[in-house]
Amino acid sequence: MTTTAPPTTSPPQQDGRLAGNALGLPSVLFCIVTGAAPLTAMLFNVPVAVNGGGWAAPAAFGMATVALTIFSVGYIAMSRRVTSAGGFYTFVSRGLGRVVGVGSGLLIALCYMIFAGAVIGVMGYFAASTVETFTGVALPAWLYMALGLAVMSTLAWFHIELTAKVLGVMLVGEVVALIVLAVAIFAQGGAEGFSASPFDPTQVFSNSGALQIFGTTAAGIALFAAFWSWVGFEMAPNYAEESRDPHRIASIATYGSVIGLGIFYMIVSYAFVTGWGLTGSVQAVSDQLNGTYASAFYPLSDRFVGGWLTAVLEVLAVTSSFACAMAFYNTAARYLFALGREGVLPRVLSRTTRHHGPGTAAMTTTTLVGLYVLGFVLYDPSTEAALTKLGTWSPLLGVLGILAVQALVCVAIVRYFLTTARDGFHVVSTLLAPVVGCAAIVGACYLLIDNRAELAAAEGVPFITLLPWVPALIFVAGVVVALVLRARRPAVYAGLGHFSLTDPELDAPEEVVA
Repeated sequence: MTTTAPPTTSPPQQDGRLAGNALGLPSVLFCIVTGAAPLTAMLFNVPVAVNGGGWAAPAAFGMATVALTIFSVGYIAMSRRVTSAGGFYTFVSRGLGRVVGVGSGLLIALCYMIFAGAVIGVMGYFAASTVETFTGVALPAWLYMALGLAVMSTLAWFHIELTAKVLGVMLVGEVVALIVLAVAIFAQGGAEGFSASPFDPTQVFSNSGALQIFGTTAAGIALFAAFWSWVGFEMAPNYAEESRDPHRIASIATYGSVIGLGIFYMIVSYAFVTGWGLTGSVQAVSDQLNGTYASAFYPLSDRFVGGWLTAVLEVLAVTSSFACAMAFYNTAARYLFALGREGVLPRVLSRTTRHHGPGTAAMTTTTLVGLYVLGFVLYDPSTEAALTKLGTWSPLLGVLGILAVQALVCVAIVRYFLTTARDGFHVVSTLLAPVVGCAAIVGACYLLIDNRAELAAAEGVPFITLLPWVPALIFVAGVVVALVLRARRPAVYAGLGHFSLTDPELDAPEEVVA
């Protein structure tokens, strides 16, 4: 009697499902933290925070850490109940209904694409300037932008583990470089010794250093720069379907990224202030804004470590921005995948590759991001514009949209646990935490809108003037799509926002939309 050996090939591809058990905790953390881009956040957002709140920038980062940690309490409570690549879209659909959920899903997907395009612009600028510095070869930023997008698309087509490994290597490099700089500054006592004043929250609002150098203080700019530095921390649920232990990993990864990044940001921003001295740090930022040097961090690395670290930071500015763009690209693709799987967008977006990645959604993301970037290049093809226009204007739009959806998520969490999941209701984690988190996020949205012209350095530019209306229009477009589905395809509408690995009756993609 003969027996047939079991097949050694991988199981056939199943559209509508991502690769399960592909990511462990370190990989998910790499995907999340690289989206926050620690090096890029410090090189650009610390000077912005100092520009607004003087040498109290570390206090601004501390305030943001507290606010986002509070938000995360309710967010994690809901992620334990809902496991899906839909992330915010799924959460809002469960808590506030399908119509609001689809509006949020479309908005957040486009915001992540806008962010990917913006950071590709930053990468192109630094790649062009760094290559020219080291080799003397001057190539346009758009060439590096096209190359970066091509590499992202290639990585996205293959297994998510490959992407996570690439992001992990880049993340370790930038974190180590900043730690080396901070340790060197602290070991040598900085410019004037140590002071506790930079951690005083009251100094964010009336900082004597900012008043002396800039003639005014702008707490709104300081706090917004701090909140800006965490964009991407909420990505953990988007990788839930590909995680080995989604509930545990989502919780640890979210708390770890929020609190870990917060501590890291406070240490590095304090090192910046200590290295220059209190008033000196504000003057250094003023000099940077006037074009004396590309970054106020570079003279610090020259002085306290050596020119070799400055060169490393210049290279890592390129790799950090690439890793950041790749993380946003991945999340945007997973939102398109989720919206396609449920019939909100064309079902073809839920097709996966033989590596079980969201292949069609990823290539669609490539196309849309490429067109968005092309629009800015046609508007101004200069290398400087890649940073000052694409890399500066676009994040304001992306952050506003993401913060607005985060506020809706807070409301959705409260309603979800008051209605659908009353057995999980807890006064602190599912009521007080989301309410406080929502208030902080709404405040950040106001600060962005009120200070958008100063943040973009573009007074009277239509893109900036009309910026608050764009997320609203995208949200309304999503609402219209949901209403049309409800009227014309009620069976599809009934399954919107309800695909989850924790819902056995909705586990199969075909059943979700049947």
